[in-house]
Amino acid sequence: MRTLYGTDALSPDRFRNPVVTIGVFDGIHRGHRAVLARTREMAARKNGEVVVLTFDVHPRKVTTGAPPPLITSLDHRLLLLGREGVDVTVVLRFDAALRETSAEDFVDDVLLRGIGAVGVVLGHDSHFGHDRRGNVDLLRSLLGPQDIPVESTEPVTLAEGNVVSSSAIRAAVTGGDLAEAGRLLGRTPALFGTVVRGEQRGRTLGFPTANLDMRHELRPGRGVYGARTTIDGQTWPAVVNIGGRPTFRPEDDVAAADHQPEDTVEVHVIGFDGDLYGRDLEVTLFDKLRDERRFDGVAALRDQITLDCLEMLARLREREWTLV
Repeated sequence: MRTLYGTDALSPDRFRNPVVTIGVFDGIHRGHRAVLARTREMAARKNGEVVVLTFDVHPRKVTTGAPPPLITSLDHRLLLLGREGVDVTVVLRFDAALRETSAEDFVDDVLLRGIGAVGVVLGHDSHFGHDRRGNVDLLRSLLGPQDIPVESTEPVTLAEGNVVSSSAIRAAVTGGDLAEAGRLLGRTPALFGTVVRGEQRGRTLGFPTANLDMRHELRPGRGVYGARTTIDGQTWPAVVNIGGRPTFRPEDDVAAADHQPEDTVEVHVIGFDGDLYGRDLEVTLFDKLRDERRFDGVAALRDQITLDCLEMLARLREREWTLV
């Protein structure tokens, strides 16, 4: 997948019969994949490319100053979009100027003059342009006379009728219901970040950990989770600790609430021995193994981590979880 950044990178000669869809696509959930599938279908009919037009930040960061926590950072979204067969992703900077751009100007300047769209697909609740005036009806009124088709998708619902949405997934993740988050996503929830240097306590314990800078991605509450990760094409079992490292902090210094700014995400890749510093790592979470808690010293913590790893491996042997 190619990625283009900003309107200055746009020119119709950089695309082949582009069929475009527009959105934040936070989480790349079942609803998003329905939009992408429809876009692929139209692109196949047009012998063209699937083009996703997305934004560097959530628009609400600019429009209201209070964006929701992102399920997936921009880099994670790009990784997932590439897996969905997207040919080109265009990342626009969502700033005050773009917020004030009318829907009509957006269509003319970006979709037509910038990309040369031969078709457009929108989700059922997609809007764009100043005051969110851009929608399927407006697109059809503007593009229909030019014989450029515009299609939309219906909401995707689960068997019990729950509509799949990014907000529902955020609620499931923050509530610790990874199974529900997975049902809404249509995939196992995952964390994504760059491995950075930490305090290296894990290595002294005999369990080296990769400390993830998650770029403000949403994470579940504090605890120890079973997980898997793929490194250089090989998938490994892992144990992930999300929390405030209470064993190494004074008791009155440990925040009681979840999701504190000082919370860390530490990944012990079971059986892996190598240098991961500076690399991006996607870690798929199965479920919580236990709550985070304070231990009476390093030896007790080391014993518990050993039990965590054994529990993780046991669940793999019992096929409760799988690395595939």
